[in-house]
Order: sequence, then C-alpha cells, then structure tokens
Amino acid sequence: MRHSTAIVVAVIIIVVTGLAYYYVGGRRTIKPGSLVSGVPPTLIVRSKAYANASIIPPRYTCSGMDVSPPIIVENVPGNARTLALIMYDPDAPRGIFYHWIIYNIQANTTVTLPEGLPLSPMTRYGVQGKNGFGTIGYRGPCPPPGSRHRYYILVVALDSKLNLPSGASATSVLKAAKGHVVAYGVLLGYYER
Repeated sequence: MRHSTAIVVAVIIIVVTGLAYYYVGGRRTIKPGSLVSGVPPTLIVRSKAYANASIIPPRYTCSGMDVSPPIIVENVPGNARTLALIMYDPDAPRGIFYHWIIYNIQANTTVTLPEGLPLSPMTRYGVQGKNGFGTIGYRGPCPPPGSRHRYYILVVALDSKLNLPSGASATSVLKAAKGHVVAYGVLLGYYER
C-alpha cells in the first residue's frame, strides 16, 4: 500500500511539474519553431562576426565583452511590415533560454543591426524585450562549463507591427507574432566554455 501511494504521489508531482513547465501564468507557452510552421525560410540571416553553424566568438559571450553581434537580414519580402529577432538556446538545462528579443524592426529589403546595440528598451532599430536573465537587450551565450550549446538567431518577417510595450517577454512576443509570420530565416552558432 505504501509503495502504491508513493507511485501515485510521484506521478502527481511529474504531471504538475510538466504542466508548470508548459504553462506560464495560465497560458500555454509557444516554442519559437512553432511560429514558422508552413512558412517559407526565405530570409537570409548572417553575421560578419561568425558564419552559420560555426563557433560564436567569445567577444559576443559572457566570457568576453558580451555585446550583441552584427546581424544582416536579406531578402525581406515586400509584404513584411516589421521583423522580430529571437535568440535562444534550446540546450539550456531547464529548457529554452532566451538571450535576445528585439521586435518592431522596420522592414526593408535588407536590414542591418550593428554590433553592440545599447541595452535600452527603445533603440533606433527596434524595441527590445526581456531576456532570460530578466534584463533588457542582449545577453550572450553562457553555457555551463564543459557543455557545448546551440544558439539560434531566428528572424521572422511579420505582416504587422506588434502591439507590445518595450521590455515584453519572449512568450509575449511569440504569442503576438503567431499567425503573422510571412517569412523567416535562421543563423546558428555554437559556444562552449
């Protein structure tokens, strides 16, 4: 009997923990990849700091200057009004960790974000959200020592401006962007301490 009770309690703990992981404030979280389901990957996202699927230089991490890398987005479609950039680590110990959120970037055929954007909510390039550290703007890769993580910079072209205040969470940005993505592109980098 005692063994059965322990199993029931363990199952309840697992279920509650799982629900807490997938629900934030009573709302189901949206994973970045779900935004682009059925959308063409026609944006070209690149950086002068590192090539796609290569190592992110320490300058852009917690081991260096921790400044945002320069980002170039090309081939933005004419029906895009704004862009949103979401940098995330899917390998973080507690699930997806967000390093940089910037939205309402004015859409042009080519969009350039320079290195080292200020850590302010409003920039001349777009509105910055709150990262996983709880601060505004960019905070670079900082995986646990000895582990190599993937860092995706997902850029989505949107058919509208997001009606969100500065400092919005990643969940708020993802939820607001859902159903408005007309194109996307990804830049992948790796980092290990």
